Amino acid sequence: MTLDAWLSAPSEPDPWVVETSGSTGRPKRVLLPRSSVLASVAASARRLGAEGQWLLALPDAFVAGLQVIARSLVAGHAPVRVEDHASFVAATAAMTTEHRFTSLVPTQLHRMLEVPEEAAALATFHTVLVGGGPIDPALRRRAEERGVHVVATYGAAETAGGCVYDGVPLDGVGLALDRDGRIRLAGPTLFAGYQDDPALTAEVLVDGWYLTSDAGRLDEDGRLQVLGRLDDVVVTGGVNVPAPAVAARLREHPGVRAAEVLGVPDEEWGNRLVAFVVGDVPLAELRDWVGAEHPRSWKPRQLVALDDVPLLGNGKPDRLALRRLAQEAS
Repeated sequence: MTLDAWLSAPSEPDPWVVETSGSTGRPKRVLLPRSSVLASVAASARRLGAEGQWLLALPDAFVAGLQVIARSLVAGHAPVRVEDHASFVAATAAMTTEHRFTSLVPTQLHRMLEVPEEAAALATFHTVLVGGGPIDPALRRRAEERGVHVVATYGAAETAGGCVYDGVPLDGVGLALDRDGRIRLAGPTLFAGYQDDPALTAEVLVDGWYLTSDAGRLDEDGRLQVLGRLDDVVVTGGVNVPAPAVAARLREHPGVRAAEVLGVPDEEWGNRLVAFVVGDVPLAELRDWVGAEHPRSWKPRQLVALDDVPLLGNGKPDRLALRRLAQEAS
């Protein structure tokens, strides 16, 4: 059944099956009821304040691509697909509505802002949703300086995609934090379970709440700040180091075009903090850069220089591939 037929079926059809990215291990097959997808589409439109045509620049096998198609179809417009990176400007020109939208991951936004024609095309969109990972404030500022209206989203396949926009849950979405900072989400956009895995379903879907693997905090305005995955806290030499915070600092260095930070098993330290960097900057300089803002114990102990960060099909960093590179380089 096509997604169009599934959305317009006269009665509730079987759930749509979406695979997670598998960025940290085995992918899961998420069962999304049509009611959950439509609830997400409606809540997103209310928050954005408009409906229109969507441009699909993400794989439709993942939830972000699914939602781009669903939002466009529900609004009465066929989505426009980007076949490859070079066709983005032409695809934008082919859109037919006043209000146009798209959804990107931070890496895509970064690369498009480097191309003047693509940055200008992005500026014609009503809204560019950016999810699939944290967006650095510097990247967001660059986008806004070029007239691109960005909304940062947080969610998962299990919540039918992004359900928190710029730190604020969509209408009807419940948000809570456990004592350890684990983010919990609830509401009409939740999934029905994992296909053929009732044990895992019971583990993460508890009393109407989806227990994410992410840690967060609420800022002084009550907006959610995602601190990273719970397992992104690297215990190295007995010190807890939040890897996303170190990566964010590295990306602020003028010689760094992209960066990721992970912990890799180490005989001496338990785990060593590894910086994966696109840019020609020595490890000593990067350590000083991190230490200027964070505790000395947060300095990376290994540098892996990259031409590009390896990505999964949905644009997220391939963490397993990065760990293999660190082990091969040690």
